[in-house]
Amino acid sequence: MVTMKNKIKLSVLDQSPVKTGSNPAAALQETIELASLCDQLAYHRYWVAEHHASDALAGCSPEVLLGRLGAETAQIRLGSGGVMLPYYSPYKVAENFKILQTLYPDRMDLGVGRAPGTDPFTASAIRYGSRVGAEHFPNMVVDLQALLNDNDPRTPGMENARAFPKVTTPPEMWMLGSSEDSAVLAALTGLPYNFAYFINPNIRPDIFELYRERFSEGPNLDAPWTCLTLFSITADTEEEAMRLSRSRDLWYCRLLQGNPGPFPSVQEALAYPYSPGELRTLEENRGKRAVGTPEQVKEKLLSLADQFQADEIMLVTITHDTEARRRSYELLADIW
Repeated sequence: MVTMKNKIKLSVLDQSPVKTGSNPAAALQETIELASLCDQLAYHRYWVAEHHASDALAGCSPEVLLGRLGAETAQIRLGSGGVMLPYYSPYKVAENFKILQTLYPDRMDLGVGRAPGTDPFTASAIRYGSRVGAEHFPNMVVDLQALLNDNDPRTPGMENARAFPKVTTPPEMWMLGSSEDSAVLAALTGLPYNFAYFINPNIRPDIFELYRERFSEGPNLDAPWTCLTLFSITADTEEEAMRLSRSRDLWYCRLLQGNPGPFPSVQEALAYPYSPGELRTLEENRGKRAVGTPEQVKEKLLSLADQFQADEIMLVTITHDTEARRRSYELLADIW
């Protein structure tokens, strides 16, 4: 049973972005190098995402990438942000993460989510005809939780299933989400909860309070624990941070159109003819991210942590310039 200490720590979510003029191989290499840097900078966790059939994001298999990241780091916790569980057998997911926990003891986080992470056609292709869909997600979560802990799964016919290899301490399982439904499910299953504020910044401000009110002790956690994930860029000046964030602005507008493509350069973003509606959308969301100098970003993060009563903060930082991205994490680590 884990009782987490109440101190706000900073972590990283990496979506392995593919940038214009580059390729997936370079994106994954940047993920490897950035994980090593964040390990040296004493960030708490480094999670990698799962997206499919995307020209924009290269990470489609978190468990494969984590196997490499474990060898490139020494102390930072590593995890999935997250495995899209409705696609997969809970048994196989438990095996994958028990292998990772065996290779890198007490460093693995297994974040699971329900979102498809792709288009309907690709989602169908991944399932390969399986009729086990998102409606079974709550039961899959409970079965996965049991398999990680060497307990009896709930699904009839699986009672005696046990996932190997056996581990002394199971991977730390998390619920990921961007809605009230995920908050309630995390609470009822006794899991720590990571809310994707960068996906849904318009959520009710008491989302974590809802989670805490409904929380029931689980096999691995005896008290509620929360993490807020948001977009952030830190630079030496506010002007530079805002300039770097223009790439994200354009990418977000393209995402709303259904085809974001590779992550654009600042020059592309500055030349783009934004519509009045796009400008309104961007302006509405500017206050829901942390972009600025180290002092400004720290103040914003602490303010959001206080507003949401979050126990941890996780950052998504994407810039077209690789060095600017590394510099962002370095500047924030120095002041935090």
